[in-house]
Amino acid sequence: MKTTCKRGGLSAALGLALGLALLPAGQAQAATYVPCNDIPALVGAVNQSNATGASITLATGCTYVLTDPDNGENGLPLITGTVRITSNGATIQRSAGATDDFRIFEVAESGTLSLTSTSVSGGKLTSTDGGGILNSGTLRLASGSVTDNEAGSGGGIYNQEGRLSLNQTTVENNEATDTYGGGIRNDAGTMTMSGGALRNNTAASDGGGLENYPTANATFTGTTVTGNTSGGLGGGIDNYDPSTLRVTSGTISNNQAEFGGGIYNSDSTATLVGARVINNTATGGPGSGGGIYEDGGAVSLTGGEVTGNTPENCAPPGSVPGCIDPPQQGDPVPPPPRPDK
Repeated sequence: MKTTCKRGGLSAALGLALGLALLPAGQAQAATYVPCNDIPALVGAVNQSNATGASITLATGCTYVLTDPDNGENGLPLITGTVRITSNGATIQRSAGATDDFRIFEVAESGTLSLTSTSVSGGKLTSTDGGGILNSGTLRLASGSVTDNEAGSGGGIYNQEGRLSLNQTTVENNEATDTYGGGIRNDAGTMTMSGGALRNNTAASDGGGLENYPTANATFTGTTVTGNTSGGLGGGIDNYDPSTLRVTSGTISNNQAEFGGGIYNSDSTATLVGARVINNTATGGPGSGGGIYEDGGAVSLTGGEVTGNTPENCAPPGSVPGCIDPPQQGDPVPPPPRPDK
């Protein structure tokens, strides 16, 4: 049986589609432009975006300086809806002279924050979590940076059971002044990082670049993890009890910690495919794992290289299949005590 389409019905459908296409731009939630460093306008735009989903455009190359918190410990309104902020090299930062400590953004469980070509800088909350951004919802960063923030944990970003995506983004010069995750703390959340860099971040305890704990999932593709330091475990990455880490391509280099200069893996799974773990340092002495320290979990290497790390590439000996070390010099140090995190 053939199906016959009546001309009148088709005309009505086409008319409706054409009418929707010709709706005024205002009804399509046009982007709100925020003039350079107009903080009241920025606050108003975020509130409007929370309510309507309208996107926000910042002035090219402008620095928006926050001198006071908007609410609680946040420099801008709590993200509860869908907020999209786009710029061409703009920065949102806490003033170095601000009297109060506060982070830049907090994303609630119901919220989605997308930042494109935008930098978040200067947040400071040394007594709590997430110096730059605290995320419990969905956070997407593209072609921007998170720099020079500090917090007790998660100096740059604290991802608290949230969904975090970084694309061609730099997380740099952030500090966890009390515990874990100088650049990022991924706390029971899911994160992906494609390209970009996790660089020159510092943690007082573990996870100079990334603290992936507990039951957290982190995936890196073509990312550079370099120059990060921690006072305890995992200068580049601490993958801890039980969590999942996957690194494809990219480089983990020139990081430093007491144990696991590049990666510390404890009761967790780490999969490295075509990745380079090079020139990292563990300061704990022989057997402290300059490149990778494996503590009761499983690390797999496919392709790539683990070379040039000090005092050895992997520890304990034989714990990482495919990792090659010369005969160990000196007595190995005992395994580190397991922190009560």
